Amino acid sequence: MEKSLRGIHGISGACVFLFGLILAATYFRSLWTLDADGISMLNQKLPYWDFSNLWAGGHLAGEGRVHTLFDVEAYRAALRQLFTPVLQDQEWSYPPSLLLLGVPLGWLPVLPAYVLWTAGTLLLLYLALRPFRFPLPVTLAVILSPAAMINVLLGQNGALTAALLLGGLWALGKKPWIAGLFFGILTIKPHLGFLIPVVLLAGGHWRAIAAAVLTTLVLVAVTGLLFGWQVWFDFRTVTLPLMAGIMEAPYPQPYHANAMTVFIMARWLDASVGVAQAIQIIAGLVAAGAAFWLWRPAMQIDPARRIVLTAMLVIFATPYGYSYDAVALAPAVAWGFLHERRIPLIVHAIVWLFPLFVHVINLQGIGASVMVPLAYTAWHFRLVWQDTRQAWVRA
Repeated sequence: MEKSLRGIHGISGACVFLFGLILAATYFRSLWTLDADGISMLNQKLPYWDFSNLWAGGHLAGEGRVHTLFDVEAYRAALRQLFTPVLQDQEWSYPPSLLLLGVPLGWLPVLPAYVLWTAGTLLLLYLALRPFRFPLPVTLAVILSPAAMINVLLGQNGALTAALLLGGLWALGKKPWIAGLFFGILTIKPHLGFLIPVVLLAGGHWRAIAAAVLTTLVLVAVTGLLFGWQVWFDFRTVTLPLMAGIMEAPYPQPYHANAMTVFIMARWLDASVGVAQAIQIIAGLVAAGAAFWLWRPAMQIDPARRIVLTAMLVIFATPYGYSYDAVALAPAVAWGFLHERRIPLIVHAIVWLFPLFVHVINLQGIGASVMVPLAYTAWHFRLVWQDTRQAWVRA
């Protein structure tokens, strides 16, 4: 009977995976239907919209025009020269250290660079998944998961940041210097690393802390030496205020289509910026408290379970997160599908497929997308709490 149930469970999971893959392929085909200017007929943007920033920023910096990244109108004009005169407005939004990746990519034509970026970041994600010891079909399913495919569709860096986060958490036990290296590199998207200091302090991982600080300082120094120290001043005075303004704009904005954070939900509920920030801070503190509890040395928990739970918490700790930032949720759902039968399969399926529908919900003017991963995370933590209490009673 048990064997029969496992077979049904596996077949159901395969059907969910195939449905998500087919829907993602449909999105991809629609996105890459281009007009005469090379613009997607689906959204009137470049099909590799987000990657175009990384490539163009690297290209301009490689030409010695790094200052252009911090002049909004000059940057937009440069992008229209590089791509097409009808390109919609976009902005440089990353720390200057990301140029260390962007410049080599900018040496290539944009389409080969996009393919290389996509394949390379997915390969890193594959390597970060190996410690989970998932069956090969499950590993491949994570790499081709809805969150990963949304990331590919937009040319985003979600697969890279997920690989750094997961790889760093796995390395903490035996390779703390490698863990710190990964966490230092994760500062290319600093808002996704808010929980890392909590994790490191909770577990007393001092060597990893030292390695993370050292890596961050090296990235800052190398970037300053290559592109001039002014880039860090411009990042603080131009890029950070610009991104804060974008984040704090009234809901909805077109770029909110893939948004899924507590801050955005509060803005959808007509909370002021100050109130939304306060709610987000509370959510971040709750996430930090949960992460600290998970990573205490006294906490007896399966390492894989602790890592996927931490990955689930990340999206609640940041006010600036989108469906393509949720790639690390895919291995969490895969782990739950394999090991947590107390959660119904339909729940795993909904959370797995959800990144494909975030934009649909937001475009209907409903900014509560964060509630789906939040409910899933809360369910997992309730089960962990129950298991922990039972262990205490038996002890």
